[in-house]
Amino acid sequence: MTTTPPALPAGLDHITLSDLLRVANSPCFDRWQEQIKRAGGCADPIHLTGTTVTRDARTGDVLHSYSTDSEPGGRLRVACGNRRASRCPSCAWTYAGDTYHLIRAGLTGDPNKGVARTVRTHPKVFATLTAPSFGAVHNRPSTGVCACGTRHPENAPVLGTAIDPDRYDYASAVLWNNHAGDLWRRFTIYLFREVASRAGITQRELRETGRVSFGKVAEFQRRGAIHFHAIVRLDGPSGPDSPPPAWATVTLLDDAIRAAAARVLLVLPGRDGQPVRELRWGRQVDVRPVTGAGGDAELNDQAVASYVAKYATKAAETTGTLDRRIGEMAELDKVPDLPDHTRRLIRACRDLDDAFPDRRLWAWAHMLGFRGHFSTKSRTYSTTLGALRQARADYRAAQERRELGLPDPDDQEGSTLVLAHWSYAGHGHTPGESWVAARIRDDLNHNREIARELRNADTEQEW
Repeated sequence: MTTTPPALPAGLDHITLSDLLRVANSPCFDRWQEQIKRAGGCADPIHLTGTTVTRDARTGDVLHSYSTDSEPGGRLRVACGNRRASRCPSCAWTYAGDTYHLIRAGLTGDPNKGVARTVRTHPKVFATLTAPSFGAVHNRPSTGVCACGTRHPENAPVLGTAIDPDRYDYASAVLWNNHAGDLWRRFTIYLFREVASRAGITQRELRETGRVSFGKVAEFQRRGAIHFHAIVRLDGPSGPDSPPPAWATVTLLDDAIRAAAARVLLVLPGRDGQPVRELRWGRQVDVRPVTGAGGDAELNDQAVASYVAKYATKAAETTGTLDRRIGEMAELDKVPDLPDHTRRLIRACRDLDDAFPDRRLWAWAHMLGFRGHFSTKSRTYSTTLGALRQARADYRAAQERRELGLPDPDDQEGSTLVLAHWSYAGHGHTPGESWVAARIRDDLNHNREIARELRNADTEQEW
C-alpha cells in the first residue's frame, strides 16, 4: 500500500522547506528575524560587516561599541532600498510613502517639510503628456469596439499589443522612449516661455515675480510607451513660501502647458540607414485643476499624491518585460507569457544599438529604451527624498541612543564621536530565509492596514 505524502504549505517546495527548517532551528534565528523585521521584511537585504565605536568627545572614553561578529553569520542585514515593487515590495512601499509625502507637501504645504501651508492656494494642475501613435494597438475605446472589430474585456492579454505587428513602428517607439527625458526638458523650457508670454511679461520679469514648479512621475502604457504625469504649480519668486503674482491662474497655466507641449520637437538625424525622425508629444494632452481635500474625489490633493506615488514604484512590468538588464535575447525565452509586442520592442533596442551608440539602447532594453528618472521634481516644488530619508534615519538613531543611554550629540556637554568601518559582504536570502521574510512583510502590511483603518475611523468620529 502506498502512502500519499502530506501536501506542502503554500509557496513551499522541498528545497525551500528543507532550508526553512535549517533557518528556524538555528541558534541565531531570533536575532536574524529581528534584523529582517527592522529592514521591513526586505526581499533582498544588503549584508554588511564592520564595527562602530562611540566615544566621549572630551575624554575619549568608549561609551558603546558594536561589531557584526556577534550577528548571525557575522553580518548585519539592512534594507536594499530598491524602489521597484517587482524587486522588493517592502522597500517599494517605503519609497512610495516618501513620494506621496513629497508630492502632498507640494499640494497642501507642510511646515515640517519646509513648505508653507499657503501653497495650497497657488494655481496648480495635474497634467498628462503622452507619446504619439506608432501604429494601431488593441484597446478599449469609448465606443467599446477596438479597431480590430472586437470588444475586448478589461484584462484581455491582447490589450496594448499591435493589431498589425509588421506595420507597427517599433524603432520609433523605443527611440521615443529613449528620448522622453529630453522631450520633458524641452517642455519645461517652453513652458516657462509660454507662461511669460501669456502673462504679458519678459522671461527676466517672470524670474523676478514668479516661478513654475513641478513634480512628475513616468508611467508605462500597455503598448510599451512612456507618458508623464505631473503636478505643475505657479509660485511667487522664492517658491512655495511666496504668493504667486496676480496674473497667475489655472486657466493661464492650462493654456501654457498645451502650447508648450505642441512646440516641442526633437529631430534625430539619420544614421546607418535609419531615416530622420521627428519626435513630438502625442496629441492627447490632459490638463485638469487639482482641488482641495473637499473637492473632486478623483483630483483632490490626496488622490493625486496617491496616484503619483503608485507609479513611482513601477517600471515596465505592465508590458511583461524583465525588471533587470538583459544579457542576450535568449533570456526572453525564460519569461512566461512574454507578448510578442514586447519582444519586438526589446529586439528593436538591440538592432538600433549600433546606430545610436551614445543612447545605450541595449543596456536599457529591459525598460524598452527608456533611460530617464521615473520620479523628478523642480528644485522648489517641495522637500526632497533625501531629506525624508535623513529624517527617518535621524529618528531611528535617536531611538537607539535612548535605548543605549547615550547622550544627545547636539548637547555640547555630552558630545560624542562615532568611528565606524563598514564593508559590503553580499545581499539576498536563502530560499528558507526568503519565505520567512515574506511572512514578516505580510504581517507588517497587515498591521499597517489595521492602523490605517483606525486612523480613518477616528477621523470620521471627529467629523
